[in-house]
Amino acid sequence: MQIITGFHAVEEMLRSPLCTADGAKPHLEYAKPGPRVKKILEDAKRRNIPAKEVTMAQLDKLCDGLADTAQNHRGLVLVIDGLQKQAQNFVQFDGALAALSQKENAIVVILDSVTDPHNVGAIIRSCDQFAADLLVLPDHRGASESDVILRSSAGAAAWVQQAVVNNLNRTVEQLKEAGFWIYGADAGGSALSETSLKGKIAIVMGSEGSGISRLLKEKCDGILSIPTCGKLDSLNVSVAAGILLYEAHRQQM
Repeated sequence: MQIITGFHAVEEMLRSPLCTADGAKPHLEYAKPGPRVKKILEDAKRRNIPAKEVTMAQLDKLCDGLADTAQNHRGLVLVIDGLQKQAQNFVQFDGALAALSQKENAIVVILDSVTDPHNVGAIIRSCDQFAADLLVLPDHRGASESDVILRSSAGAAAWVQQAVVNNLNRTVEQLKEAGFWIYGADAGGSALSETSLKGKIAIVMGSEGSGISRLLKEKCDGILSIPTCGKLDSLNVSVAAGILLYEAHRQQM
């Protein structure tokens, strides 16, 4: 059973094919509906998704096991029974790479030790907005709170393809073999505006604390930097990812 909260996340999940996947049985539970909740209920009705009114206490109990942020249901919860995987669009890396290798232009984002689920969710949202083809996540040293990621992505996690891999270094090697250029995001690199991001590219984002791991950085074909003029020494990783993805999408368009 999947429990999803947050108006944006619920709206996007209702539209997502995951909500109507084989075996999935979605329904809404709500209490004291305001205008936004009523709009979502109308959308659910058009999609033949049932809804039932319950008490706020019942919703609190339903969300009790979620992360703190996701427990703020605001009077609406989407429950999906029978869903065999998390409410994120997970795919197998090898299959996704085989499809992307046939494309002239493709954008892959790789997250190295980005453990804050809010940052991961925000990056997924940027992946959706700027047409990234795949987000690669490590099975270790990564964020695992799927309910927070889905909520922070405003539902984009239901649409953006995500692959979880065992070894990021091997993943980068596979991308190179498939014709991708690998760029790490870090200080002291080439200015973003002076770098061609056309063709098949992968952008590696590291944690705000330690950055990209040494071995992974050595495998990059180049290092990208975003020129800034502030008094702080770096951007939040999700903000930096959004800027990099915008520029890559702009060039590829």
